[in-house]
Amino acid sequence: MHKKAKKITIIVAIVIILLILLFGVFRVHTIVLKKIYPTKYSDYVYKYAEEYDIDPLLIFAIIKAESNFKPNVVSSSEAIGLMQLMDATAEELARKLDIPFTKKASLYDPELNIKLGTKYFSDLLKEYNQNTLLALTAYNAGKGNLKRWIEQGTLKEDGSDIENIPYKETNNYVRKIVRDYKIYQRLYK
Repeated sequence: MHKKAKKITIIVAIVIILLILLFGVFRVHTIVLKKIYPTKYSDYVYKYAEEYDIDPLLIFAIIKAESNFKPNVVSSSEAIGLMQLMDATAEELARKLDIPFTKKASLYDPELNIKLGTKYFSDLLKEYNQNTLLALTAYNAGKGNLKRWIEQGTLKEDGSDIENIPYKETNNYVRKIVRDYKIYQRLYK
């Protein structure tokens, strides 16, 4: 009987150690993923996501794809800041929101960039009947390109065939944000 009790004690100890290790691996995994998928500028993201009725986790995914949370980034097409806004788009949005906007350098300001970028994405969602895939496509490639692709039959009006987006950059962009959005949901919901 003594040997049997000792054997059971060893098995229980092994199971406990395995559970601790398993929990530790998942915890480390989550910690590492949260470093890769941060929620920087969360005060601004949550504030403007609520104001414009968008899931803040989607805004984090957009910022990650656009600038990887670096506020001073400028793209080859001259898009600026966290949400990579074009100067003309930012000026138009600022006018709509009655925000003083005197120079594109102000787009380096995280709060202003997130406010304008979130507003712009909100407008795109409204324009495309809350279709996130189409709004993301328009955010990256422009509304004119999206309209042309739909008219030519390259893309369906419901956005269900994003794999047909002809611009490789936009095709990868939309897929990346969809993937990252799912990761943000798993990590932070």
